[in-house]
Amino acid sequence: MKDFKGKTAFVTGGASGIGFAMARAFGRQGMNVVIADIEDAPAKAAVERLASEQVKATAIHCDVGERNNLRAAALEAVSAFGKIHVVCNNAGVGAGGEIGKVPERDWDWIIDVNLKSVYYGVETFLPLIRSHGEGGHFVNTASIAGLISGPGMEPYSATKYAVVAMSEGWAVQLAGSNIGMSVLCPGFVRTRIHESARTKQARFGGVAERQSFEPERREMITKAIEAGLDPDVVGARVVEAIRDNQIYIFTDPRFKDVVEMRFAAIRNGFQQAEESEALKSVKTWPPLFSAALGG
Repeated sequence: MKDFKGKTAFVTGGASGIGFAMARAFGRQGMNVVIADIEDAPAKAAVERLASEQVKATAIHCDVGERNNLRAAALEAVSAFGKIHVVCNNAGVGAGGEIGKVPERDWDWIIDVNLKSVYYGVETFLPLIRSHGEGGHFVNTASIAGLISGPGMEPYSATKYAVVAMSEGWAVQLAGSNIGMSVLCPGFVRTRIHESARTKQARFGGVAERQSFEPERREMITKAIEAGLDPDVVGARVVEAIRDNQIYIFTDPRFKDVVEMRFAAIRNGFQQAEESEALKSVKTWPPLFSAALGG
C-alpha cells in the first residue's frame, strides 16, 4: 500500500503508547483515524490531540477481547468514515509470573486480549477491506518476546509467539493480493504496558486483582520500559514498513544477536536429531509437505 492520503486506519489500543503513535503517524500521512480503546477518557483526549494537529479522528469504545464488541466497533468505524484500509490489531496487556503461580484468570485475560483479539480483528475487517477493492494492510502487534521468551514471561510470550505465527500464515494466504500483512515486533518502547492491569475487565478479576511479578521484577521491567524507544519512532517505522509491504517490523536491530542465539539452539536441536540413534531406525520418511507450510 503506497498511497495513504484520504484513507482510514483503525487502531486498537489507540489511545496511548504504540497505538497512539501509529495513529499519529497515519494522520501525518493524511489518513483518517479511528481510535478504538477500552479507556474512553484517554481515547477522547487522543482524538482531541490529533484534531489539534489537523488529523480527522474519532474515538470508539472497544473491548477487543469480545468478538461482538469488536464487530460493533467496526460497524461504527464504517459509519464514520465509509471505508477502512489499515487495521492495527495493537491492543495488548502484560501478565506473567513464577511457574504454577500465574492465576487462571490472568491466563484467560492475556489470551483473550493479546491473541484472540488479533484473529477477531482480521476476520472482522478482511471482508470489509475486500469489499471496497481499494486494498489495505493489517499490522498485528506482537513483540520481540514473540521470538524469544524470558523466564516469567511465558503467558505474554505465548500470546506474542501466536501473533507472529498467525501473521506469517496469513501473509502467505494474502500474497499476490492488494492486502498486506505485517507483524510488529518492537523491543522496549515507552508505553504503559507495565500498567495494563488498570484496564483489566471485571470478568478477569478487575483492577483489584494482584499485579504480575514480584516487586523487584516489576521495578526492573518498569525501568526498561521507561528507558525505551520513543513511540513516535515506532509509528514512523510502521508507516515505512506498510509502504514497503514488509512482513516483519522490527524496531531494535540490537535484538538480532539475541534472536540468533535462539536460532542456534534450534539448529543444534536438528543436529542432535540427525545424530539420534532412535531416528536412525527410520527407513522411510513420510512426505515433508513443505508446500503446506508455505515453503
